[in-house]
Amino acid sequence: MTKGARPTRVRHVVLWLTVLAYMVTYMDRVVISIAAPSIQEEFGFSTIVMGWIFFAFQISYALFQIPGGWLGDRFGPRRALALVVSWWSAFTALTAAAWSAASMIVVRFLFGMGEAGAFPIATRSLSRWMLPSERGWAQGVTHAGARLGAAVTPVLVAFIILHLGWRAPFLIFALVGLAWAAVWFLYYRDTPREHSGVNAPELDMIESALGARSRARKSVPWRQLLSNPQIWLLSAMYFCYGYAIVTFLAWFPKYLDEARGLELAQMGLYASAPLAAGVLGDLAGGWFSDHLFRRSRNLKMARRLVAVAGFLVAGITVPLAVLIADPLVSVACFAVAVFGLELTVGVSWAVTLDMGGEYAGSVSAVMNTFGNTAGALTSVATGYLVTHFGWTSAFNVVAGFALAGAVLFLWLDASRRLYADPASE
Repeated sequence: MTKGARPTRVRHVVLWLTVLAYMVTYMDRVVISIAAPSIQEEFGFSTIVMGWIFFAFQISYALFQIPGGWLGDRFGPRRALALVVSWWSAFTALTAAAWSAASMIVVRFLFGMGEAGAFPIATRSLSRWMLPSERGWAQGVTHAGARLGAAVTPVLVAFIILHLGWRAPFLIFALVGLAWAAVWFLYYRDTPREHSGVNAPELDMIESALGARSRARKSVPWRQLLSNPQIWLLSAMYFCYGYAIVTFLAWFPKYLDEARGLELAQMGLYASAPLAAGVLGDLAGGWFSDHLFRRSRNLKMARRLVAVAGFLVAGITVPLAVLIADPLVSVACFAVAVFGLELTVGVSWAVTLDMGGEYAGSVSAVMNTFGNTAGALTSVATGYLVTHFGWTSAFNVVAGFALAGAVLFLWLDASRRLYADPASE
């Protein structure tokens, strides 16, 4: 190897594999929201019953965030992520075999157990690979992958359902997940030093920025993490985000079907628009936050400014979107709202790396537990709100949570570690 050799870019391949994982995650979870009208028609489920089916996934997803993060920290992202993707892919397929509300609730609960580990383990997988100056972009582009998966899914699923029935997309998407798990296990390594494709300049670049990590497994310092008020602020903020975004992921197609009277093909296209705008929000939020950090070297300001602005945009535009009579203009306004929400998400996950360091998997698991507890709440609460008070009330609650998220992020300081950094690190 010559002294002037350029660094390899294995870390970028790792990043793009992670982006694909996020896409698969959201494709598999969003498919049921598009299939919901067809499922309700076949089984006669009410809106409230469908809400409990959504709840089964969300509550499982929330409950198993911390075990999922621990799995990645304890056994390494290579094995842990391949395992959980294979698990949830199996239960994606089994959703098509459900024969009643009870069976579907059980299958979706088990599906959520697997998906719960995805984001914490994926975050952990990047913690030893991505440079600090790339973290906001990395988290932005991974979550953009998630939203891209969610955005293309309505159109794909609507097309598949029209031609093959509502069970077919669950089976097709399960195969995609299993294929990804095999590629990940063959390519990824838990540290850059273990990867044969990483040359010395890239290894030096990563280790000089992050520090060479001991290969010995370390216990997660839960006492330090959970006694720090910042982790609870982070989690409360993400609770607000989780309530808002899951309303769009789980209920927006139903809103378009019921409140706007759109047919299946039209509904699939319109449901994709806000999530496509979310892709742009993810990319813009992560990139702009990193740009501010490189210019100012003020990490607290760089993370805070972008996230607060995003929450405010969402809080203002959601109520306007509901009141607008024209469906196309309304959906455009909803798209602006989701763009605002997604400005915050890459920043939020970058903060788990900033604050969590070596224990980013566990920190992100705590944060995501709160976000998906809120998701479980909106899965059920929206069904009851719509049934008794209408869609306007349901979306006004979303706006309230977005504004609360802006206030909470004002108190977050991404430059402060959540634990004492021992000399050995």
